[in-house]
Amino acid sequence: MTGRYYEEFEVGETIEHDKRRTVSESDNQAFCDMTMNQQPLHLDAEFAADTQFGERLVNGLYTMSLAVGLTIPDTTDGTIVANLSYDNVEHPNPVFHGDTIRVQSTVTDKRETSDGERGIVTMHVEVFKVNDQEEPVVCEFDRTALSLKREHAE
Repeated sequence: MTGRYYEEFEVGETIEHDKRRTVSESDNQAFCDMTMNQQPLHLDAEFAADTQFGERLVNGLYTMSLAVGLTIPDTTDGTIVANLSYDNVEHPNPVFHGDTIRVQSTVTDKRETSDGERGIVTMHVEVFKVNDQEEPVVCEFDRTALSLKREHAE
């Protein structure tokens, strides 16, 4: 278990997640297949070639899900009770096959539950495309998790 307990989160801290991931065509295809999302912008090269993007886009929900997964080891691995919400989701720039993404989380709020046995932690998650020199943000959202407190973990 490498996640943090409620007490270990500090409001204002930014957590740089070391793991990165290059998104492949098969990642995008599998996610679209599993979720039954047959949007041609994600799957049809000829269709996508005639759009403003000129090529297929990686499904935005895959990008968000991958970002959450990349944050887990440094935040909530083994210390979470539940994810409570994902809010304010934005996709300001596209992700294409072959793009590598990195993620950082900034703790924006934390508070104990009314019983004092757990805590609620909110993090602003930013996802960057690292194969561009400017590293544009490709997804951002707020993630709220119900976290264990160390003293009540067992």
